[in-house]
Amino acid sequence: MHDAAHGVTLDEIYHARARIKGQVSRTPLWHSRALSERFAAEVYLKLENLQPTGAFKLRGVTNMIAALIERHGHDALAKGVTTASTGNHGRAVAYAASRLGVPAVICLSTLVPANKVAAIEALGATVTRIGQSQDDAFEEARRLVKEEGMTLIPPFDDPLIASGQGTIGLELLEDQPDLDRVILGLSGGGLLGGTGAALKAIRPQLNVTGVSLSAGAAMFESLTAGHPVAVEEVESLGDSLGGGIGLDNRCTFALVRDVMDDHFQVSESAIANAMIDMLEQEKMLVEGAAVVGLAALEEHQIDIKGQKVALVLSGNGVSLETLDQARQLAKR
Repeated sequence: MHDAAHGVTLDEIYHARARIKGQVSRTPLWHSRALSERFAAEVYLKLENLQPTGAFKLRGVTNMIAALIERHGHDALAKGVTTASTGNHGRAVAYAASRLGVPAVICLSTLVPANKVAAIEALGATVTRIGQSQDDAFEEARRLVKEEGMTLIPPFDDPLIASGQGTIGLELLEDQPDLDRVILGLSGGGLLGGTGAALKAIRPQLNVTGVSLSAGAAMFESLTAGHPVAVEEVESLGDSLGGGIGLDNRCTFALVRDVMDDHFQVSESAIANAMIDMLEQEKMLVEGAAVVGLAALEEHQIDIKGQKVALVLSGNGVSLETLDQARQLAKR
């Protein structure tokens, strides 16, 4: 499991936890009575939507920036930081940069919703809108690194990023040591890969379940092909799960391949139903990407009877406009 090809080990995840302590929230694991009754299981919700930036991404970003300063000093970031993002990662980079007083340029495709753009700009970062996909936005970020000397903080494909996200796995098993299954959204693979690495190292028998969108599922398509492939990015209620994994992926492809046990794809209507369920039943307004675990349980009738299951609610970056779209699409 601790494949040198991806560089994410339990030791690295513990190092990440030490680096991010005090800067990132240790989020609650909330027992859902309604979902437990519905699925005849013990269902828990890992509330990453309660992070200061509203999503889990702050873990990986904080770990990477702290590690860079640890290794090279503050001068390493003197010319600023940049990244490409579907929204939540960009917000995390902007937040961390603002706290350090370094400039940040966040490159976003035109598919990123306006509310996520506004949240990034509110933190003082410069936003550049470019292209129709995260891959297009990444080209601009790479140009800024090459020509302006900025430091790239990748959204997922780096051992420091994935190890930061892996701290979720440590917290899950501290709060519920005998979990049977953890269900997570799958996009670039930082969240599932890092968290899965921690979970599998500590509790190998635990089932790690990934959930992707029904279209544009880059990591799943790549795993099926046996190598990274490009997919067309599409608009979705689960927009945070859009984007490619990079044809030169060096970390998360191998990591997800090692730690994921099974995988499901979910439709837009299933995501819509789950978003409305989460609001009505749990009184939580979360984004589409955060509810794909619940969407998969419903749409695919996954049998979790009698199990202890955790769903990772990855973020809260949803606008009222998107919520309205979900409400109209939900089968009520």
